[in-house]
Amino acid sequence: MVWTFPILVEQVIKNNMTTVFPVCITLIAGYIIAREQKDDTLKNILTVPLTFKRLLVRKLLVCGLISLFLGLVCTVFTILAGLLTGFPGFSTGAAVQGLMQITFLNLFLYISVMLIIILTSRSANGFLAGVVISLVYGYGGMFAAGSMKLANLYPITASLGMIHYRSYEVHWNIPLCCLSIAVMLAISTVLILSMSGNVESKKPVKNKAKHKAPLKKGW
Repeated sequence: MVWTFPILVEQVIKNNMTTVFPVCITLIAGYIIAREQKDDTLKNILTVPLTFKRLLVRKLLVCGLISLFLGLVCTVFTILAGLLTGFPGFSTGAAVQGLMQITFLNLFLYISVMLIIILTSRSANGFLAGVVISLVYGYGGMFAAGSMKLANLYPITASLGMIHYRSYEVHWNIPLCCLSIAVMLAISTVLILSMSGNVESKKPVKNKAKHKAPLKKGW
């Protein structure tokens, strides 16, 4: 098989994005969300009229923008690699298609792991567990791809269907893929809306000195 630029884009999507990106974005998002808790600055932020729920929503939106930015960066490096190595089949249309596929795939994958990010956001070190879960979650897509019915339902592989990955030989059920991503987004939204209270920041444990009563002299 002669490798062309469109095939290069497909390999980048298949081998890197669906397995590596869920772990990367979970790690980045978890670090951003838990930073104040680890540095014990969350208690200072929550003194202003800002709940942890609102803070979490804003950080999740920022992480969504980071996902799109990382997709753009990945596309640029893919295009440069294709040009430097002389892959045939490069064109402006192929580059634009690769940009759209990789960028939107990142966004859909982020929505797929958002639930994990939210569930592990209440603890300062919870995002480390989220990274492990996302790793297993991403690799699970390799097994889900063995059945098209499961591939259309599993959020990781459904993200591929959303961008019409290899649609010339794979018959995706686009409405089912959309439903899978929409369900993940809906569950994440409900989970955020149901949050109550703030996260307790780390508080240094103060050792209270025990004052002993002075001994009385004499009998």
